[in-house]
Amino acid sequence: MRHPAKRPSWSLLPVLVTLALVSTAALAQDSTPALDRASVRLGGYYAGVDTDVRIADPSDTLGGTINLEDDLGFDKNKAVPRVRADFLFGEHQGLALDYYNIDRASHQVLARDITYDGVTYSANADVRAKLDFNFGSVAWRWWFGQGNDAYGIGLGAGWYRVKTALAGDGAYDLGQGGEQVVSVATTSNDSAWAPMLQLGWRHMFNDQLRMYLDASGVRKNGGRISGHIYNAALGVEWLPWRNLGFGVEYGYSQIKLHWNRSAYDADLDMTLSGPSAFAKLRW
Repeated sequence: MRHPAKRPSWSLLPVLVTLALVSTAALAQDSTPALDRASVRLGGYYAGVDTDVRIADPSDTLGGTINLEDDLGFDKNKAVPRVRADFLFGEHQGLALDYYNIDRASHQVLARDITYDGVTYSANADVRAKLDFNFGSVAWRWWFGQGNDAYGIGLGAGWYRVKTALAGDGAYDLGQGGEQVVSVATTSNDSAWAPMLQLGWRHMFNDQLRMYLDASGVRKNGGRISGHIYNAALGVEWLPWRNLGFGVEYGYSQIKLHWNRSAYDADLDMTLSGPSAFAKLRW
């Protein structure tokens, strides 16, 4: 059943504007050495992944939940490349960029019946599946604080894209107990932009050792693909040289997206958690 598109909710806008004004008022303080003028972090995120796809249809002819790891044989751990960049303009404002992608595929003989995109795949069917998730963000940050600590708030936008593919031998329900067995391949490719809020903390123990905490949230209502994405990371950086350092962090991401389809609705529920290691170039 196709639901009418909802208008994006701007109920948080006054709160975000107030936070931005409060942080701007703090810019009169001296800048903190915990921030770099410019930096780029390149590394890998070894994520534990758990993914559910739910199909919902009021007529009850379609429905159920597919776990990509248990039902379709997707790897439960995935090394994910990631790149982040930060630029400071003046003493207290800057630009933050982030991008990562998760591309996974499997070739599996099913252990149970599943229904996807209007097609039933019976147990013992040979199925090939693929899911690609891309996320990127850009935000303007205001930094304030004193001494060895810096606190930041950022406002921006996040972009996400979900591509899926499933192929195998399936059966269409023809009604009255009849069905037609066919070789089926289904694909989807949806993307969207959504407003984003970021929070950050930086602490410098000394010239070579730092700690940081980052959190961000993206939420979109209405449209063909909607939902929210939350990210959080706690990390430590070791900076033995002026322009080169290394870091490790532990991150967690929750991705919950909803598709409005012509015949039914679908939900993607994916969580990522695990350690990262990266090299940091700074100026």
